[in-house]
Amino acid sequence: MVITATEFKTNFGKYLDLVINEDIIITKNGKPIAKVTQHSQDKLDILNSLIGIAKGNGDANLDQIKSERLSRQ
Repeated sequence: MVITATEFKTNFGKYLDLVINEDIIITKNGKPIAKVTQHSQDKLDILNSLIGIAKGNGDANLDQIKSERLSRQ
C-alpha cells in the first residue's frame, strides 16, 4: 500500500492495524521516503525475499561469503 506522509500522520492508528497484513510505503512529494512493516516477520519470508540477490553459483561456504563481504568494506 502506498500513502502520503500527510495521510499516514492523519490516520496513524488505522495504518498500525493495516500493517499487520501488508507493508506500507510512505511518500512525500510523490517520492517514497519510508516503508512500515510488521515487527515480527516470518524468517522464511525474509529468506525467500533474498533469493536472487546474492551472486554466485550456490556453492559458496560461510567463509567465502564473509571474506567477500569484508573485502567490499
